[in-house]
Amino acid sequence: MAAQFGRRLRRGATSGAIVAAAVAALAASQGPGAIPPPTDNLSGDTAIGAGDATAPHGGGGAGGSATGDSPYYTDLPPLNPPKVPGVAPTAPQVPIVTGPAAAGIPATVLAAYQRAEAAIRASDPSCNLPWQLLAGIGKVESGQASGGRVDGNGTTLTPILGPALDGNGFALIQDTDDGAFDGDTTHDRALGPMQFIPSTWAVWGQDANGDGKKDPQNVYDAAQAAGMYLCAGGRNLAIKADLDKAILSYNRSTEYLTTVLNWFEYYGRGAHTVPDGTGQLPVDRSDRPAPGRPSVPVSPSSPASPSPRPSQDRPSPKPTDPATTPPSKPAEPTKPPTADPSRPDVGTPVEVPPTLRVARLKAGTATLTAVTGSTFAQAASVTAVDAAGRPVAGVSVRFVLPATTDARFPAGATTVTVTSDARGVAEAPALRAGEKAASFTIRATVPGRSSLPTAELKATVEVRKADALTRVGDTALTAETGARYADVTVESRLAGALAPGVTVTAVITDSATSDAQSADGPSFGKDAAGNPIRTKVLKTDAQGRLVVAGLVAGQKAGDYVLLLTAPGGGTAKVALKVTAPATTPPATPDPTEEPTTDPAPTSSTSPSTSPSTIWSWVT
Repeated sequence: MAAQFGRRLRRGATSGAIVAAAVAALAASQGPGAIPPPTDNLSGDTAIGAGDATAPHGGGGAGGSATGDSPYYTDLPPLNPPKVPGVAPTAPQVPIVTGPAAAGIPATVLAAYQRAEAAIRASDPSCNLPWQLLAGIGKVESGQASGGRVDGNGTTLTPILGPALDGNGFALIQDTDDGAFDGDTTHDRALGPMQFIPSTWAVWGQDANGDGKKDPQNVYDAAQAAGMYLCAGGRNLAIKADLDKAILSYNRSTEYLTTVLNWFEYYGRGAHTVPDGTGQLPVDRSDRPAPGRPSVPVSPSSPASPSPRPSQDRPSPKPTDPATTPPSKPAEPTKPPTADPSRPDVGTPVEVPPTLRVARLKAGTATLTAVTGSTFAQAASVTAVDAAGRPVAGVSVRFVLPATTDARFPAGATTVTVTSDARGVAEAPALRAGEKAASFTIRATVPGRSSLPTAELKATVEVRKADALTRVGDTALTAETGARYADVTVESRLAGALAPGVTVTAVITDSATSDAQSADGPSFGKDAAGNPIRTKVLKTDAQGRLVVAGLVAGQKAGDYVLLLTAPGGGTAKVALKVTAPATTPPATPDPTEEPTTDPAPTSSTSPSTSPSTIWSWVT
């Protein structure tokens, strides 16, 4: 032990400066892309006990610590780190395949730390949680889940349990879970790879591996819960003061703080994976026996306590002899620690963030409706409530539009995130319908809580309607074949009011009784291939009017109809007449007139004409 104690002194002399540099470098490496988030459940869920939004001591265990100040491993990293001592890393540390045994982290355990970092970076990027901090705490609390003795799902092969917190050398914490987690119906025990006590787990427990359970013995669930606990209260772990507060809130011990920081720095300089179950096991623990007190046999790999049984099945206590049994001293309730100005987080209840308190998003059942091109009269909104149905303020809610709609939030956004108000209501900004008439579903979620049920809001975009179409003016429309008609103006109304933005279909038909397109009648011009266009879609303007322009008569004379129809039943029929062009008959001679004949051309060789003779008819 002397050598070990001396090593602690040597490490402690430099760890403050080294860790401060490591914190800054690790925080700088937490930008997007450092560790890609997995495709399955990242965010997990949290359970709120008995319908309450808080647990004893704010869900922070005895006096505010996550572990109830249970014992921990005090082994320190070797003096020779994986990289040059005193040089802070300048880039994200990618696990290497070889290296010192102390730097090896079991593969599943390391994956759980990195997944927790990625999830919390997505839901709370300002926290700047590095996975190396989780690795430092996991090393100190359980020796990385007893050297990685976990199954493929991340659950420990043998439950990890701390000693009974009976006040005998530890905090006194009476049973809070009826033995459900720790098998102890008298006192609580710290649980799992990250050593949460039951009351803390009841608030912060997560389902990070997506198996439908919040299991403190599962390294994925426990790592995620630990990360969220460390980030509570708006902490920024890139700031040394916040980092210290976070670690002290986990276990109120200066030696614990120093030990975790040393491992944090060590893993920040490089780490590598080792097969599950082959991680280096720590030796020294903080629960070394005090004088006159027997050692408490606690081992992370010790057999689990018996499963709890219903109260009626519990064995009755064995009778005792009053003459030989000393009177028992009543257990004193746990007292919160005395406030220490230099360690403000010690003894301070941890505030449960709104994101963890919310149990569901409650959406209304009414369908949101709008007509094409208009703003929805109602805003998309949900109410964030806890397990007891009480509103939760300050919850971030994300509203997402499906790809099937062209409706948009302001600035053309398809996704918006808003915060719930004091009533727990999160209301999205005004939604504007596009030109596509269809029903769709808006989905509301809580970022970082993907296991919460998604709230769905139904929305429908309807076409604008007109129940009446009326031509303005009554001038007959007649044109010769190939000639152009005068423009036609039509007014649309709905329930007597002008109807702007209504889509009107115009078709040239052969008669007032037909709605089929004519093969020979007038047209709206020709398409690129030179074919006549006899069907056209128009829209009424802001005054509810439209102008049919460019109508050209066909090559076949006859009577035709311009048929106009609108959604809602509005119809108008305008007669179109095509006439043949006028023809000029040959002129008839006047019998009173004598024909005039031009004289034959003179010729110097003609024997029958004289150059000086001119023939003419005189009337």
